[in-house]
Amino acid sequence: MTHRYQDLIDIFDGCFAGDFNTRLIKGDDEPIYLPADEQAPYHRIVFAHGFYASGMHEISHWCIAGAARRELVDFGYWYCPDGRDAATQGQFEDVEVKPQALEWMFCVAAGFPFNVSCDNLGGDVEPDRIAFQRRVHAQVMTWLEHGIPPRPTRFIAALQAYYNTPPLTADQFPWPEDL
Repeated sequence: MTHRYQDLIDIFDGCFAGDFNTRLIKGDDEPIYLPADEQAPYHRIVFAHGFYASGMHEISHWCIAGAARRELVDFGYWYCPDGRDAATQGQFEDVEVKPQALEWMFCVAAGFPFNVSCDNLGGDVEPDRIAFQRRVHAQVMTWLEHGIPPRPTRFIAALQAYYNTPPLTADQFPWPEDL
């Protein structure tokens, strides 16, 4: 199955451009979220280099952000770039669990491979990818059991319709040791 970034843009915009005045935009370098301003009358989720995976990840952050955060550049989130120490890496992983859980669900809905990202290639500490992915897995299981929030549910349904994939079930999300 081919996953083209333009298809992702079309799916996202079809879901959210009207109700949320938000569009997915192919960017060049670093991803960023930009609320509507004098340069554009709509909110922009800018993803890196046309990478499908980057688009999925940035959409997941948008789906987590509440209304007030969606009025702030990059949702007003804290971000410390690659090269984090152990304490800062722990903080980074804490804020990434939910977005990466949604990203995994989006990837399954699109039939696209998911790779958990600890995003600390040049840091002083080697992240425990398996432990982090277990936390992400636990969040996926919680949402599958108790319900997925409305915006991600809408996006998942659109991905499933476009890619003709089945409904999400727990067995589609292997325990991290099995990867």
